[in-house]
Amino acid sequence: MRRRRLAPAALLLPLALLLPLALLLTACGGNSAAGTSAGHVDGKGSVTLNVGDQKGGSEAILRAAGELKDLDYKIRWSTFTSGPPLLEAINAGAVDTGGVGNTPPVFAAGAGSKIKVVAAWHGTSKGDTILVPKDSPLKNPEQLKGRSVAVAQGSSAHFQLVASLKKAGLKLSDVKVKYLQPADALAAFTSGKVDAWAVWDPYTSQILQGKQGRVLTDGDGVTNGHTFQVAAPAALKDKKKSAALTDYLERLRRAYTWVYDHQEEWAKVWAEDTGLPEDVALAAVKRTYTTRIAVAVDKPLIASEQEIADTFTALKLIPRTVDFARFTDTRFNGGLPPSTTPARPSTGS
Repeated sequence: MRRRRLAPAALLLPLALLLPLALLLTACGGNSAAGTSAGHVDGKGSVTLNVGDQKGGSEAILRAAGELKDLDYKIRWSTFTSGPPLLEAINAGAVDTGGVGNTPPVFAAGAGSKIKVVAAWHGTSKGDTILVPKDSPLKNPEQLKGRSVAVAQGSSAHFQLVASLKKAGLKLSDVKVKYLQPADALAAFTSGKVDAWAVWDPYTSQILQGKQGRVLTDGDGVTNGHTFQVAAPAALKDKKKSAALTDYLERLRRAYTWVYDHQEEWAKVWAEDTGLPEDVALAAVKRTYTTRIAVAVDKPLIASEQEIADTFTALKLIPRTVDFARFTDTRFNGGLPPSTTPARPSTGS
């Protein structure tokens, strides 16, 4: 039986994505007060890998791609309703690994959290947008000066906004920033209470498919387009868990490759798991998911993340200087291509 679809304002995202410690550890979206629920266990064996996930995230894509078969270790899933508690759980060692976007690890590092970025994907940033209403008089980012812009603090969209403004010759202080989580930002945007909204897919696709707005600018060529798997240092020191994590990451990489040739199939699974309308899910898959390729956690990637850290430190949104290299572990790179490898072309508009 098909699950009841969630109301648009209650969409739960994967990676956030993924995507604001408490308010600062924002993943790509969600409310910092959100919690977690214990899921089921896949596989068998004496070793258990505790994986943090969000609706429509790693578990869904692995299951859809058939990558949860023949596990000689157990995966115990914990489903989080937002990124902050997932990162806090990794910091506490309650979860061994989980997926996030490019900015949340920077805020976690700034808060002194015990985390390590262990795997990366590079995709286009076409789904990371600054949206304006269809009838907005704004035609280019330069015209945002003095305007109100909604964004989730500490999210990937937060940095995308800063970087897009810089490219347009503006500073963050040149706009009226309204720090709103996606559900509240969606309501503010559709009711005309803000002039623009910096956000990511699938919200971008939701607005465009619903003809409620248009893209003023996107993050392609402005932000690094990276998403990560983050792990707890304690799990990395455990030889058996580290071996399980190696296998888990390989399966996850294969699953993302599977998406490219099974776009409609994955969109249906994603829609079922999250409550997204299928047309929104498919648009987001084509614009964002299909572009991601697994890349190495290497020096250029670290330098790119360091730029994000330095930017937020300069804005005094991170309380300390961050040496991002200290929050990475490169042992799982294997023969992966460099992080500068171009993403796959988007198959969506």
